[in-house]
Amino acid sequence: MEWSRMSKPPEETQGLAAIDFLRTRSLTNVVQAEIERMIIDGELKPNERINENGLSQRLGVSRGPIREACSGLAAIGLIEIVPNRGFFIKALTNDEALDLSIARASVFACMASMLAEHVTDKQISMLEALLDKMDDIVATTGDVHDYYPVNLEFHRQIGQMAGNNRLEATYQSFVRELHIQRYRALSSPDTLAVSNLEHRAIVTALKDRDPVAAFLAGRDHIRNGIERTRKAGEP
Repeated sequence: MEWSRMSKPPEETQGLAAIDFLRTRSLTNVVQAEIERMIIDGELKPNERINENGLSQRLGVSRGPIREACSGLAAIGLIEIVPNRGFFIKALTNDEALDLSIARASVFACMASMLAEHVTDKQISMLEALLDKMDDIVATTGDVHDYYPVNLEFHRQIGQMAGNNRLEATYQSFVRELHIQRYRALSSPDTLAVSNLEHRAIVTALKDRDPVAAFLAGRDHIRNGIERTRKAGEP
């Protein structure tokens, strides 16, 4: 069978379709990251309806990637899909946030304890570098916008270094749902300094290769964060 000059072989057609799919997915990922940032920074408020047209104009994309990104964020608990109404920023009740936070404390403590059993000097150095970076931020800007991403990276590294993918994935699912509450809990410079002292207690336990001390330091850090979140929500 001969192909005309205007037609393409099936292999080439499939290849172009694959490229289009990857291009669309890449754009959706970028849009999803930006919407997630807007939620964390408070630009999009709990219970607020997503204005698809407004976001489309702001981000310079069609509504398709906006909808796909919102569906992705719904899958990880940051957005709710209300039938016949659209996408809304999810608002956790106090009880839901508390349940998630307690579960997060247990998982993080387990990962810290596991890491203490096999942590390397190189990994300790990586964690200490993040501690120093957070201390520098506290001493200079004292800005939660600067501190929070490094704080997330510190926790993420402990999860990855622990070496249990299922636990780490479970932990990250809690982190996503609690972004807003955690961000507010770190809203003052004094809180940032205290938070990093607790980080240092975790790393000290890891350096001692003490699983019990690492478990307790990790659990206490998250539980103290729960109290900071409660205080941040008070008028």
